[in-house]
Amino acid sequence: MLSTPMTDIVGCSYPIIQAGMAGGPTTPELVAAVSEAGGLGTIGAAYLTPEQIKRAIEDVRRLTDRPFAVNLFSPETFGPPDEIAARMNEWLNRYRERFNLAPGAMPAKFQETFEEQLQVVLDERVPVFSFTFGIPSPELIGKLKSEGIKLVGTATTVREALALEAAGIDLIVAQGSEAGGHRGTFLGRYEDGLVGTMALVPQIVAQVRTPVIASGGIMDGRGIVASLALGASGVQMGTAFLTCDESGAHEQHKRTILQSSEEDTTVTVAFSGKAARGIKNEFISDMEQYPGSIPEYPIQNKLTQDIRKAAANANNPQYMSLWCGQALRLNRTQPAGKLIGELMSEAAGTLQRLSQFREG
Repeated sequence: MLSTPMTDIVGCSYPIIQAGMAGGPTTPELVAAVSEAGGLGTIGAAYLTPEQIKRAIEDVRRLTDRPFAVNLFSPETFGPPDEIAARMNEWLNRYRERFNLAPGAMPAKFQETFEEQLQVVLDERVPVFSFTFGIPSPELIGKLKSEGIKLVGTATTVREALALEAAGIDLIVAQGSEAGGHRGTFLGRYEDGLVGTMALVPQIVAQVRTPVIASGGIMDGRGIVASLALGASGVQMGTAFLTCDESGAHEQHKRTILQSSEEDTTVTVAFSGKAARGIKNEFISDMEQYPGSIPEYPIQNKLTQDIRKAAANANNPQYMSLWCGQALRLNRTQPAGKLIGELMSEAAGTLQRLSQFREG
């Protein structure tokens, strides 16, 4: 065991959270394998219906009796689809034609209802609830706390961390700019929240009493020890788990990660209307030529959905959202439980090596 305030709060053996990556990677098998090995597995439930969330929770519980988390996106206000959305939908037809899809109709619904998704978390009394893109209402936080559910929020700046602390959140994930997937920025522009993990973590630690979890670019035992040295209570890792055997990430997604380098990722709003880090491809570079404004999240996310799905079915990574962080050269392919074991032995080896440095 490696005990920290984080492991005490969530009841796991090791200070490692597997990030709640929405869109398929976090299969019940992956979540359970991480929790069973002593970390905290997370169901990335943001795009799931309430029924699918319930089923995923039941599946995880069948595979492990260890604590795990469910991750959702805090709801943000967005206007009804307007001219910007209509123009974009028309523009996207060029990609739909390539995949023999029908021209896009404007969807009636753009996302699942957060309150309905959260109700499942409450009904099932999930041990840990994590969220990103904002802060749930005080009323919802109160409901979660009254069920004994631990809360984990995401901050990309000190200001956001202070807001999470004021809301009574149990753990704050400090998401550095190296992190893969969507940026968690909710106060101000995402461009201003692109602070690296090494700079962000100690600044947040210095300003809040709440235990901090370091996230972004952490792939091995060295990263874990470095995070603890910066004052973090644990780490959250997403990209590292994408290429694990139990990951539900598309085979092309896994292959592209394993063949790419630190120079190949970029932060883009092209796929979802919200800034996210992933591997550059034709869709991202094409969308840089788009003459209009890209609709906000979740409108753009829904508009590009059929194209991303068709690209995945056609094994064409050029039109898929290949989310991942900047340290992708360090990815490895193996079962998640074995990865956790390796991470902990690497962390022990790193501490051993550091203990040999003496003053004088």
